[in-house]
Amino acid sequence: MTTLDDVLERARTLGVLGPGPVSDHVVHSEVFLEALRGRDGSVVDLGSGAGVPGLIIACARPDLTVTLIDSRMRRAALLEEAVEALALGDRVRVLGGRAEDLGRDPELRGQFDVATARSFGSPPVVAECGAPFLRVGGHLIVSEPPQTSPRWPADGLALVGLRPVPWEDRAVAVMEQVELCPEGFPRRNGLPAKRPLFGPPPG
Repeated sequence: MTTLDDVLERARTLGVLGPGPVSDHVVHSEVFLEALRGRDGSVVDLGSGAGVPGLIIACARPDLTVTLIDSRMRRAALLEEAVEALALGDRVRVLGGRAEDLGRDPELRGQFDVATARSFGSPPVVAECGAPFLRVGGHLIVSEPPQTSPRWPADGLALVGLRPVPWEDRAVAVMEQVELCPEGFPRRNGLPAKRPLFGPPPG
């Protein structure tokens, strides 16, 4: 029987998962599971890649439905194979496409309780691409690098209907969707990165 470790190891050998033992990637994803404690419903994982943390969440939390999104069709195809191998097809789906496009899809917009992101992009990109998927009361959970300066300004997050939520573990940032994301977001493909809503412009 295929295990999660098998799937992630295959992704690593194919160059889809970053360097280091698979076990390290699983351990690093535990911060998402902790932030998900007490939350239920549906999760959308942005830039799922090899399935970290999306597949890890799906395997650890059988009560959740999970949507994995990746813009690279090869990675989306590998995710579909992984979902089938792990027999998760009844509650996990894979969508190939850019978050900017999918976030404007009426069938996806405002439909999720949680959006997760690991190494998806800078804070303004993650906020602009993640907020459109969330319903009011939903949460955006993002992995954070070691750092000392704040990266999620309240006034910037408010542009897309988010507000920061105090969280003790600095390995993740948590935001709440306090109002639906305005219709103007996300902007067209590539624009969130080229013209970030907040923070310094790209160098």
